[in-house]
Amino acid sequence: QIAFMTLTLFPIRLFFAAFMMLLAWPFAFVASMGSDEQELEKPLSWWRKIVDVLLKAIMRMMWLAGGFHWINVKGRRALPAEAAILTVAPHSSYFDAIPVTMTFASIVMKAESKDIPVWGTLIKYIRPVFVSRSDQDSRRKTVEEIKRRAQSDGKWPQIMIFPEGTCTNRSCLITFKPGAFIPGVPVQPVVLRYPNKLDTITWTWQGPGALEILWLTLCQLHNSVEIEFLPVYIPSEEERKNPVLYANNVRRVMAEALGVSVTDYTFEDCQLALAEGQLRLPSDTCLLEFAKLVRSLGLKPETLEDDLDKYAASAMKMKKEKVDLKEFSAYLEFPVSDTLESMFALFENEDGIIDIREFVVALSVVCKPSKTLETIQLAFQLYQSENGTIIEEDLAHILKTAMGVSQIDVTHLFRAVDEEEKGEITYDDFDRFAELHPHFAEDYLYADQMGAESGLETLPLSAPNGICTDFSPENAEDKNKPRQKKLN
Repeated sequence: QIAFMTLTLFPIRLFFAAFMMLLAWPFAFVASMGSDEQELEKPLSWWRKIVDVLLKAIMRMMWLAGGFHWINVKGRRALPAEAAILTVAPHSSYFDAIPVTMTFASIVMKAESKDIPVWGTLIKYIRPVFVSRSDQDSRRKTVEEIKRRAQSDGKWPQIMIFPEGTCTNRSCLITFKPGAFIPGVPVQPVVLRYPNKLDTITWTWQGPGALEILWLTLCQLHNSVEIEFLPVYIPSEEERKNPVLYANNVRRVMAEALGVSVTDYTFEDCQLALAEGQLRLPSDTCLLEFAKLVRSLGLKPETLEDDLDKYAASAMKMKKEKVDLKEFSAYLEFPVSDTLESMFALFENEDGIIDIREFVVALSVVCKPSKTLETIQLAFQLYQSENGTIIEEDLAHILKTAMGVSQIDVTHLFRAVDEEEKGEITYDDFDRFAELHPHFAEDYLYADQMGAESGLETLPLSAPNGICTDFSPENAEDKNKPRQKKLN
C-alpha cells in the first residue's frame, strides 16, 4: 500500500497541501501589516474577520489534503473571557497544529520561527508569544507576557499551550511545565486523540523523522483526529499560589479523560537516559531520581554549568573529607528539607556521611549527559593524587557514580588502560585509551556488568519511538518503593 500510494496519492496530496499554504500566505501577510499592540487588543474589524474565515477555510482544505477528511470535535470551546489559556495534551506531532489552525489561538513559539518563509508569516498572523534563545532573560519575559495577556479580560486572543513542552508517544502524560499556570487564571484543558489503526502521526525526539512521518501519513487513505474541549478548570486559592500543584491537578484531569497514566519524569530525564555519550546509563540508574531532586531544589540542569564549577572547586579544597547532612546543606546553601534529605540518601554510606566528590560527578552527568569524557576529566581532577594519578578503587568510585549504580567491576577496564602495569593511571592515559576504543563502555564494562549475572540491562541503542521504556507509568507511579541508595 505504501509503495502504491507513494507513486499515486502522495505527490498529489503533497502538492495540494503546499498550494493551500502558499494560498494562505498573501492573506496572512496583508492582515499582519502594520499591526501594533493596541490594535491587536481591539475587537477584529470586519475585514479581518473575513480574513480569519478565509484562512481557517484554507487551512481546513490543507488538512483535508493530508487525509484528515473530518475532524471530530467534542465539548465546547470556552470564550476568552471564560478561559484565557487552552492547555493541550498530549503533544505528539506537528499535526497537533490542527487545533491551532481551527481556533487561531496564539501559541508560544521560538522567535526564529517568524523568519521561516511562508510559515513564518502565518505564525505572525496568530500573534504568538515569541521566545528568544539568545536572550538569557527570555524565559521570565515569556511568563510575564503570558500573564499579561491572560489577565487582559479577554482583550487578547486565547493562548494555546502544550504544557508537556515536548512530543511524546501518548502512552502517558509527562510533567507539565508551570508556565501556563503561573498567571493563576482559569484554563480550559483540551485533549487530542489520533484513533488510527496505524500510527504514522507520532513524531518524537527519537524514531521516524519529520519527512518520514509526513510521507507515511500522506500515504494513508484516511487519518482520524479527535479534539475534546474539557470543562474550564477554575483554580483554587492554593493552586493560584502554587503553579506546580495547579499544573499537576490539571494534568490529572486530562489523564483521566484520556484514560492514560501520568509520570513525573520530564523530557530532560529522557535526554539523560538516552544520552549518546560514551557511558550510556543502565536501565536502573538512580541518576534519574537524582535529576528529579536537583530540579525539585530549584536547580535547573541546563543552566547549572557555572554552579558546577563552583561546587567542583569547593570539593577539590575539601579533598577526601566526608560531610553529614548539615554540612551538605551548608555546602549547597540550601536549608535542610525532605528533598535535600532524599538527595543526601542517594550518596549516604553506613556512617551517615557522604563524599562530596560523588555529588559533583553525578551533577556533571546531569548537566552534560552527552559529554562523558568531560565528566570523567572533572572526576579525575577530584580524585587524583598529588602526582595526577588515580588507582583502580578511585576509577570504580568515578564510574559507579557516573552511571548511577551501587556496584561495578572496573578491573578489566583499568588493566586495559594501565598498559605499563603501574597500578595507577592519569587522565591522559584514559583519554588516549578512549580515543582508541570509543566503545570502551560496551567492550569493557557493559559486557561484564550488564549481563544476566548482575541483573542489569543496558538501554537498547534504538529505543521505540517516544518515551523510553524506563519511563513506564507503572514504574513512575510506584510510590511505595523504599528509597534507593544505589550510589554507594
